[in-house]
Amino acid sequence: MSLPPLTTDRAGLVLTELGVADADAYFELLQASRDHLGPDYAEEVAATRTEILDYFASPDDDNLHYGLRLNGTLIGRIDLNPVKPPHYVLGYWLGAGHVGHGYATAAGRAVAEYARVSLRATDLFAGVTHGNDRSVAVLRRLGFAAVATFDEYTRYQLAL
Repeated sequence: MSLPPLTTDRAGLVLTELGVADADAYFELLQASRDHLGPDYAEEVAATRTEILDYFASPDDDNLHYGLRLNGTLIGRIDLNPVKPPHYVLGYWLGAGHVGHGYATAAGRAVAEYARVSLRATDLFAGVTHGNDRSVAVLRRLGFAAVATFDEYTRYQLAL
């Protein structure tokens, strides 16, 4: 499935499908954000360029992968995971130098609208590790509500 580019309400911020051509920029962004991303992304940060290239060439999941591009530069990632359509899981991260500017919220808004209109999604879910207050704030701005708490994370839901 080829994904359409998505515009956002943030000047210069566009979402485009991540692919093989993005492997080097993605690897560099991961490495630059190693400390910022923390243990939740340890496996991804530990991946080699070749492993990232192989993943984008032949993903081992059914996720819809979008890159957040600010004036053409890759600054993060946002995915929709079709766990049980019409229910999808939203996942996202921003590079270390790009938090606090509303980019994750703008990307989440664009992806949620795409999911609702094009995928006919009825609900989005997201899991946030306890202590990740910035991510919780993004979800709240998007209208998500906490629906379950587990030992390591809280699950959020947005009815579309």
